[in-house]
Amino acid sequence: MIKMKDKNKARAKRHYRVRKNISGTAERPRLNVFRSLNHIYAQLIDDVKGVTLVAASSVEKGFEGNGSNVEGAKAVGKAVAEKALAAGIKEVVFDRGGYLYHGRVAALAEGAREGGLEF
Repeated sequence: MIKMKDKNKARAKRHYRVRKNISGTAERPRLNVFRSLNHIYAQLIDDVKGVTLVAASSVEKGFEGNGSNVEGAKAVGKAVAEKALAAGIKEVVFDRGGYLYHGRVAALAEGAREGGLEF
């Protein structure tokens, strides 16, 4: 019998492996990315206190575009950067969430850099 690999389980394993070394603080929070089939989400997290400081996603009201393509991901990156700068956050640690740095994840990071975040 052929057993199929569980992609979500493999992604979670990669994410845990990366999270052993990455942690966010209040001065330099962690920019976490979650990608679903139809949407993309980004959060700035302070792991010391365990709180989300800023969040943006393609599900929010007033979001122009589609969260399941590169242009939408870039728009979410710019939105999270805009909110972060308003909250006084300029530097972040990027957490790709176990996904390949390719496509929508890379576009979100590029949009956040264009928006003014440094990582």
